[in-house]
This record gives sequence, structure tokens and C-alpha cells, in this order.
Amino acid sequence: QVQLVESGGGLVQAGGSLRLSCAASGRAFSSYAMGWFRQAPGKERTFVANINRSGSSTYYTDSVKGRFTISRDNAKNTVYLQMNSLKPEDTAVYLCAARISSETVVPSWEDWYQYWGQGTQVTVSS
Repeated sequence: QVQLVESGGGLVQAGGSLRLSCAASGRAFSSYAMGWFRQAPGKERTFVANINRSGSSTYYTDSVKGRFTISRDNAKNTVYLQMNSLKPEDTAVYLCAARISSETVVPSWEDWYQYWGQGTQVTVSS
């Protein structure tokens, strides 16, 4: 089992940047595929990005391609989401998720993930 704790959220103006971190407890972090999701007020949780256990494969939802970058440091048990050129529509609670997986192409649907963090708030002002 793994516990996930997100950090790095905050208030930023449109066009600005933030880097989110998701720290995982326990061993074998390098066995987990990781994902980032977001949930805006009154809306369903949606997929943002994911990364396979080695970091060799990443995938993004169309609305963040070219602006967001997911990465991981297995030595630090941490996955990151670098968010640039932020827009007001990026405002949401961002959550990281994990599942033990050896797949190169990681699924993007939320039911596939086993473990979730509590989330960190990102607010982008216009």
C-alpha cells in the first residue's frame, strides 16, 4: 500500500506557472504507475496526465499538452506536474493517483487507479 501527499498548489495569475509534487510513502515506488487528475467545483474529476513506472512513457489530456509536464524521481518517491501558461480554466483541486503496474502505456480512466491523495488547490486568476 502507498500513501500519497500532494503539495505545491496555490494562487497564480493567468500565464503563470506552478509545480505540483506528490510524495509517496513506503517502498517500491518505482513499481507504481502514477497519474494526475483534477476536479473543478461542481464538476467531475478528469484526467490530466500520467507516467509509467520508469518514466519512459507519458500521456496528457489534450487541453494541457504543450503546457504541462509530468515527471518522476524514483529515488525521491515523488512525481511532479510542472504547469506553465496557466489559464483560469485550470482552476481545480489536483490529485495524484497510483497503481502498481508494469504497463508502458498507462490507462487514463480513474477507476484503474488504486490509491489517491487528498489533493492540492490550484487557483488561476484572470
